[in-house]
Amino acid sequence: MANIPIWPGSSSFSSGDTPFGFYDSDTSFQTDAVTTADWCAKRLGYPLVDVELQPVNFYTCFEEAINEYGSQVYNFQIINNFHTLEGNTTGSNFNNQLITPNLGGTVNISDQYGNETEGGGGDYELQKGTLNVAKGTQKYDLLTSTSSSLSGSEAVYIKKVMHYQPSAINRYFDPYAGTGTGIQSLMQSFGFGNYSPGVNFMLMPIYFDALKLQAIELNDTIRKSGYHFDVTDNRYLKLFPIPTSNYTLHYEYVVKSVANAPVKNDASNLITDISNVPYTTPTYTYINEPGRQWIRKYALALAKEMLGSIRGKYQSVPIPGSETTLDHSRLLSEAIDEKQKLKEELKELLESTTRLKQLERQEQEAELTQKTFYKVPYPIYIG
Repeated sequence: MANIPIWPGSSSFSSGDTPFGFYDSDTSFQTDAVTTADWCAKRLGYPLVDVELQPVNFYTCFEEAINEYGSQVYNFQIINNFHTLEGNTTGSNFNNQLITPNLGGTVNISDQYGNETEGGGGDYELQKGTLNVAKGTQKYDLLTSTSSSLSGSEAVYIKKVMHYQPSAINRYFDPYAGTGTGIQSLMQSFGFGNYSPGVNFMLMPIYFDALKLQAIELNDTIRKSGYHFDVTDNRYLKLFPIPTSNYTLHYEYVVKSVANAPVKNDASNLITDISNVPYTTPTYTYINEPGRQWIRKYALALAKEMLGSIRGKYQSVPIPGSETTLDHSRLLSEAIDEKQKLKEELKELLESTTRLKQLERQEQEAELTQKTFYKVPYPIYIG
């Protein structure tokens, strides 16, 4: 059997003893690396048995355990807050920062509905175009007959066509044509008719105005051709009634490639998935004692795994008159089991801190507190 270096019984940490050096400058890490190495060696049987590991091996396990702890904690934070974090810049470091929930993700989703609602916002800009309407012509091809960037486009959504019936209020207050209210003779009888033609000086209730507006609109609906239009294939426009004069018609549209674009913001410094949420390695000094205990246990499991792999190379060791078999398989089995249990334990702990779980706990506490108060005797007041 080769001469394998064994645990010397003590160690002294120096910067550069760990593969990545993430925590080498942290004084708390420097102290705990030494004590954790000593603890792991003794848990593995030293000094009763030789432990085929050196200080740097234990330091490596300790560093990896901290990395694993940070990975579990920060992955949980990312998942728990991703609705809030998505779309923010990656320039900040979220380590040890309080993440305040907001409605940013909800607003981003609601923008899609706002696109289809007039005045509801949206995540793209509406384009404007004009169409020269000719007297007597009803049908138009918006892709070839317009004065806008719409011309020649192969795919658009027509969002709005400004083709409306003249507002009734315009005729209600026409100072020369009269309102058709039938009160001119009444004004004459009061002596008000000589001031100005077509102008009312009668004080009327507001519902009178509303009724007159409705009467004008109903009259236009019954006696005239209603204003209407059809748009087919987001391209072919048909106007009703048949235009009686030349005029310019305005409309709003959006190009389909813009409306349906999956990427609305192509900036390269935005949080898009869990891979670029700006969390770095944890600061060991800020990890509390429960967290450090989990790290020590995980470091021990890693040391067992490493020791099992080393002993697996030399399964049988000759001794005077016989040979002995090293316990590599047991060490590997225990290490795998311990690592799995520690991860599950940490995940369950983190899951219990979600906002949903905290609210459920508060609800249960409130119910139990109320039940407790029910058992308290009510005081009797004597007036």
